[in-house]
Amino acid sequence: QLQLVESGGGLVQPGGSLRLSCATSEFVLDYYNLGWFRQAPGKEREGLSCISARDGGTVYADSVKGRFTVSRDFVKRTVYLQMTNLKPEDAGVYYCAVENRYLDCDDRYTDWGQGTQVTVSS
Repeated sequence: QLQLVESGGGLVQPGGSLRLSCATSEFVLDYYNLGWFRQAPGKEREGLSCISARDGGTVYADSVKGRFTVSRDFVKRTVYLQMTNLKPEDAGVYYCAVENRYLDCDDRYTDWGQGTQVTVSS
């Protein structure tokens, strides 16, 4: 069964960095594009990034462009979200999700992880 498990969340000060991980079950990175999302309390879920299974290409939301970087490790079956220069508005629950690889990071995600909490506070 397809599995997605986020980890790496925690408390960080503004301007700090944090690396989130999305551990996946076998072949997920080969067959699915993987997106990162976040949701602040009382707000809608926001798409942050997507990495393509086809070629590893990435796309980022304007709100995180230049600060967040997504990468993948096929050996560890893990996708990372490296977050730098964190701001209070970056706080929320971060999720990873997958999309069929025949799409092109097309916002058609079908499976989601449980989320990991990120708190940005002084």
